Amino acid sequence: MEKFEKLTGIAAPMPLVNIDTDMIIPKQFLKTIKRSGLGVNLFDEMRYDDDGNEIPDFVLNKPQYREAEILVAGDNFGCGSSREHAPWALKDFGIRAVVSTSFADIFYNNCFKNGILPIVLPQEAVDVLMKDAEKGSNARMTVDLENQVVTSSDGESFSFEVDSFKKHCLMNGLDDIGLTMEKAKSIDTFEAQAEQARPWV
Repeated sequence: MEKFEKLTGIAAPMPLVNIDTDMIIPKQFLKTIKRSGLGVNLFDEMRYDDDGNEIPDFVLNKPQYREAEILVAGDNFGCGSSREHAPWALKDFGIRAVVSTSFADIFYNNCFKNGILPIVLPQEAVDVLMKDAEKGSNARMTVDLENQVVTSSDGESFSFEVDSFKKHCLMNGLDDIGLTMEKAKSIDTFEAQAEQARPWV
């Protein structure tokens, strides 16, 4: 998993509340078990019309937001079913951080396991960052995970809380497999001892 330490990038404003996982990646795209290739279908039903053409007014279809790496969203982001494809689609598109006043618990935890930083801030702070994101590609936000600060293009900073273990994993690029592999030497030692003690197993 890619490490997350500090990110400066374009932020896209999505002031909708209750953006659920089916809006993030509709159910017809859940057949794959690959983490790549889902970015093109991110927010599919909002991005494309019935003929598969881009809807020009949708934020990620606008030229200034096509390279967005940060999403500033409304309350209760990632609600709905617990599909891990939702953070896969966001990450594959290029989104590395999402700012909101709240997240659904399962989606929130899945973000950390897939290299995305979900940031919870008070409504007043989100309002400032939303307005900043509306400036387009000339306004670049900075997300500093080590110091737990989001800074707007105007230099206004907001501190956020994050669980120390989740922070450690994200900064070191450790998903569940990576955490297990950190203990590979101990696992090998245990297996060797177990084989000697119980060779019949």
